[in-house]
Amino acid sequence: MARDQLAQLLTAMGCPADKSREMAAQLDKRAKQLMAERGRTYEEALTHLLKLMREGWAAKERGL
Repeated sequence: MARDQLAQLLTAMGCPADKSREMAAQLDKRAKQLMAERGRTYEEALTHLLKLMREGWAAKERGL
């Protein structure tokens, strides 16, 4: 997934628009690290990270 697409997805998920490009770059980098460390595909690693972020934003919205 291109970083611009990832930034758009992050914004749709609740990431502040002004932070989405920076966050996309960080997620891309971390997904590549997980590929190397844990033998996951890029898509698996990125999906995992996006799930974690979605859960974190949902918890924040609930005030947890």
